[in-house]
Amino acid sequence: MSSVEFGKLLIGAGGIYVCFLSYGSLQEDVTSYVAPSGDRFVYPWFLQVLEAFMNIIFGGLLAVVWEGGPRRVPQKEYAISGAVQVTAKYCTTAAMIAGVSFPVATLAKSSKMIPVMVGSLLLGNAKYSLREYVHVFLIVLGTVLVGLAKKSKPGAPSSLWGILFLVGSLVCDGVVGGEQRKLKAKMQSVGLKERNFEMQFYTNFYMGITALGFAVALQEALPGLRFCLANPEVFMAIGKFAVCSAAGQGFIFFTISTFDSLVSTTVTTTRKIFSVLLSIFTKGHQLNSQGWLGIGLAFLGILGELEEKVSANRKKMSAEQKQA
Repeated sequence: MSSVEFGKLLIGAGGIYVCFLSYGSLQEDVTSYVAPSGDRFVYPWFLQVLEAFMNIIFGGLLAVVWEGGPRRVPQKEYAISGAVQVTAKYCTTAAMIAGVSFPVATLAKSSKMIPVMVGSLLLGNAKYSLREYVHVFLIVLGTVLVGLAKKSKPGAPSSLWGILFLVGSLVCDGVVGGEQRKLKAKMQSVGLKERNFEMQFYTNFYMGITALGFAVALQEALPGLRFCLANPEVFMAIGKFAVCSAAGQGFIFFTISTFDSLVSTTVTTTRKIFSVLLSIFTKGHQLNSQGWLGIGLAFLGILGELEEKVSANRKKMSAEQKQA
């Protein structure tokens, strides 16, 4: 690797780490925020509106500057994918508001391969190896052990509603997995190749529409805005949170376009581990021996998934070199 390539890797990986470690920390700050009046931030759909809005601006501008602007592409698949993705993010946020700790929520989301497997098998006709099922089992078992351990700050136990919201988020992830396969196939059928920032723009456009619809229907929009205006501290945190989300996606796309998706996967996967550890050590979570055992098992499953992808990529490159 040349010095120029190494510099680009530092920019891409460093940007992903900074943005998404900050993103996770800010998300935890927002969902656990208590105003001086004693009121809490309980507007997850409103939060999704603001995050999607920032991503629309960021993705749209970069799509124009770097990709020639958004094209006419199949909208149905984007609409379904966007609506389900924002519902998954809503469920995760709602779970944390309901009392699920950030470490548990993050580890649970790492086990999204369960519904992704189911969704892809049903909607995309995918197949998975025994090793992949073992990895998922380790992540799930680790998450359960952490969830049952003494892990969160006093007064914020994980509620049944929080667990149900996490399940809902995972189910949505499963649907998204199948829909994204269908979107890719649809794009190929009309002779189009996916563009990174165009995808960010269109996906978040439909995420924003969906979130705004629910925020208005469930009367979160105006109350959420009033809460933020009355509490500038949380409004500032939400603004930083949204910027980190949009910029983080940009760094992911930069890394993918400069290297390959495996490098991005490696960085984003290890980022999850550091996000969990950062939360444990900086947000006052308490873990007993059972909790740390769960952390270890979950990390083993996560790193096992990553190692399998690295091995598969090496085999693919080796096969291509032999053919050449």
